[in-house]
Amino acid sequence: MTDLTAPLSAEDAKLVTLARATRARTGAAEGAAVRDSDGRTYAAATVDLPSLQVSAVGVCVAMAVASGSKGLEAVVVLTGADAVRDGDLAAVRDFAGADVVVHRGDVRGAVAETLAS
Repeated sequence: MTDLTAPLSAEDAKLVTLARATRARTGAAEGAAVRDSDGRTYAAATVDLPSLQVSAVGVCVAMAVASGSKGLEAVVVLTGADAVRDGDLAAVRDFAGADVVVHRGDVRGAVAETLAS
């Protein structure tokens, strides 16, 4: 579902800010942030090492799982890509189900698309 007219909630706008700051601080290709079902937030950047490659969303999901979270409420990924990676959506669905809100924005933080995992 894409709805460019609906403004982000204050909680989702915070995720955009966290994702943008994390990406800018690291200089990574992508930044992401998630809010878990307890309201905790996790922010991460793409990991691109010779021996380890993980998307920013993948790192966020892993952090939530490792922290004992039981699910996600929302995801933001800031990327230069035209779509959220299928693997990222699959990771969100595997962990939190099919109804998690996923916002995709550009690297400056302008949200271009909102969909469900």
